[in-house]
This record gives sequence, structure tokens and C-alpha cells, in this order.
Amino acid sequence: MKSNQEVMVFAEQREGEINSISYELLGKGREMADRLGGDLSSLLIGHEMADTAMELIYHGADRVYLYDHAIFRDLDLLNYKHNVVKLVREVKPEILLLGATHWGRSLGARVATALGTGLTADCTGLEIDHSGNFTQIRPAFSGNVLAHIRTKTKPQMATVRYKVMKSLPRDTNRKGEIIRKNAEVVPSLLTIARKERLEEVNIADAEVIISGGAGLKKAEDFSLLADLAGLLGATVGSSRPPVDSSWIGKEHQVGFSGNTVKPKIYLACGISGSVQHLAGMRESDVIIAINTDPSAPIFKIADYGIVGDLYEVVPKLIEKIKRYRS
Repeated sequence: MKSNQEVMVFAEQREGEINSISYELLGKGREMADRLGGDLSSLLIGHEMADTAMELIYHGADRVYLYDHAIFRDLDLLNYKHNVVKLVREVKPEILLLGATHWGRSLGARVATALGTGLTADCTGLEIDHSGNFTQIRPAFSGNVLAHIRTKTKPQMATVRYKVMKSLPRDTNRKGEIIRKNAEVVPSLLTIARKERLEEVNIADAEVIISGGAGLKKAEDFSLLADLAGLLGATVGSSRPPVDSSWIGKEHQVGFSGNTVKPKIYLACGISGSVQHLAGMRESDVIIAINTDPSAPIFKIADYGIVGDLYEVVPKLIEKIKRYRS
């Protein structure tokens, strides 16, 4: 696909509210477009989104392609994919960026397949060199190395993790163009699409995270952490071993090969603290660790450490919180 120098950012939204990762991508996209000497555009799909579209311009976009249709009140994956593919074929951007959310990963993979282009997933860095080459950086080999990848096919596509890019300050003086596009609905696919709607765990946005690791004995024991999370208004997270064992979904994974998080409180239960895991949560405001091994690496960065069995400590925490609230 012959392309121009346009950088396009897919703006993810839920119930009319732009996901913060979209603003982060616009911040990086603005930098990249300027280096390429091209424009920065954003693609927004939803229902009754005209006012919200201006926010994308305030955060760096030169133009917004807006698909506004009642079909998009729901997260209709196949119809989203159909319209994204149609626009990309029409506009031919050089680069297409999506957030590495549960939704963005699913949509991005389908779009890349339909376009016959490559896709670098879960990037933690994006660079444009002096020759205009686009390099995508992501962890590889369990996070032990950072792979630098260049895609020969166009558009060059990447999904990018939460909170690794910086959004630009909101500037209401910025001018831009909103281009309304006619949505194409694929009626024969509606039933299938609705079955594929995804409930996303926005762990990167959580202010309190209760994570479990290899110290858990079985998948059902995540319910213990869920009970504590429910009392604290927290989100349940995980290190890599439980995810690899299919005890919990990858959208809950924290670490180099999962999500980067910066909550106000991060409670690590039965997590030893591998380098890969620490890289994803060490910027948390307050880190609390529970582990039976006093020499576990997690204690080196923890603000508070409890040397003990999570199966004894967590139930006592739950009991004390309930007693305090009553």
C-alpha cells in the first residue's frame, strides 16, 4: 500500500469518553508527525461524538475522521474493523497507532490481517530516526531484552502500552478539521459482532491494585484477592506465572510483558519480584509486599513489607477492614 507521511491514531472511547491512552498516543504521534513533516490525524468511532472529537484536536491532532452512527453505541468489533480498514485504504497513512488495551489488541490484529500488514504489539517505545525510519520498541525474551523492530509493509502498525508515552497539555486554541465519514454497517455480521464485544479490565487506570503471583496455589484463590479488592475498591492484578497457567486473563498482568501501572497503592501478594514484574509497577506511589521469603526482591522496593503467608495475612486484612467499617 503506497502511503503518505500521515500518522494516524485510533482514538478509543467508552460510552462517549476518550480513553486516556489515546491522548498519550496523540502526544507521541505529534512528535513523530513533525519529524516526518506530515500531519497527525485521529480516527474516532462512536455515537454522538461530535463534541468529544474536538478534544482530540485540543490534544494534538490536525484532523479527526469521525464515524458517528448508532451501531457504534456498542463495542461492535467487526463493524469497527470494517470501517477502520476502509478509511486506512482511503487515506493511506504511513503509521497507524492503537492502544495496547484488550480492545485495541483485538481490533488491531483484525485490521492488520485485513490490510495484509505487520503489527508490532505492546510497544514501550516509538522512534523516528534522522532518515525518517520508524522503529518500534518492545520487550522480548520475557523482558530480558528490548527488540527494535521495523515494518516493511504499510501502514506500519503498532499497539502501545498505557502510561509509557506523555500526552500534550490540553490547548483549546489549537485549530483542526473534523471530517465526518459515512459508516458502513455490515448487517450480516451484527449478531456475531455483538457476541465478540469485550469487557475490558483497565488495570493501568486503577488507583489501587491487589496482585497475586506464584505464591497462589490455585486459580480459585484469586477469589481471596478479589474479596480484598472489593473492600478497597481495587482492581485485581497478576504477575506472569498465573497468567501463563491460564488462571487469570492477560489483561490483568502487570510487568514488562503485561501492563505498566502507576497506582496510588500496589499490594503484591505472593510475588517474589522478578525484574520484569518490577519494571511494570515500581512507579506506584505506595508498594506493599506480602511474601514468605524475607530475601524476595520485591522487598527492596516495597514501602511496607510483611513477611508471612498470604493465606494467613490477607484473610486477617479482610477481617480487620470489615470490623473497622462496622
